[in-house]
Amino acid sequence: MTGVSLALTVLALAALWAVAAWRGLTAARNAVDGTWAAIDVQLQRRHDLLPALVAAVQAETGGEAETLARIAAARQQADAANTPFQRADAERRLVAGIAAVGALAERHPGLAAAAEFVDLQARLGDIEDEIQAARRIYNADVRLYLTRRDRFPGTLVRRLGDFEARPYFELDHTREHGVPTLALARA
Repeated sequence: MTGVSLALTVLALAALWAVAAWRGLTAARNAVDGTWAAIDVQLQRRHDLLPALVAAVQAETGGEAETLARIAAARQQADAANTPFQRADAERRLVAGIAAVGALAERHPGLAAAAEFVDLQARLGDIEDEIQAARRIYNADVRLYLTRRDRFPGTLVRRLGDFEARPYFELDHTREHGVPTLALARA
């Protein structure tokens, strides 16, 4: 084998290696973006239930304006968030507002017994389960992507394209308190 053909072979292997690294990094990034979309769908489902929750609370309690205003403000901030970090922060406030509704249910037995409220509680619980499942998948995809991005050959390839770091989606309440509930006891 001549020096020229050896050099061409090495260049061809290096090009194949770079293409494979690029494709792997691109696939990992796309998986992260796709699983983020799944989280976003579940968060939107939860947001869509909030007007009904507010209406049920108002119907049974005759107000509780502060708690309901907190939920509305948190929902608005979550809808305006542009990054997973901003979204997680806003969602934490939203979940705190939903948990405050649970305290209202303790003070207003009619609310805890209202069929619409009980139904909303069950639906929100199901959505929370879906959010947690989607979050675990997303965070696993982020871990794989960051590993590929931050290890050789990804460290070389990432400079050639749009391979920005992606954040984990953490909701502190899930680690500390489990799924938020609207009422501690059902009638």
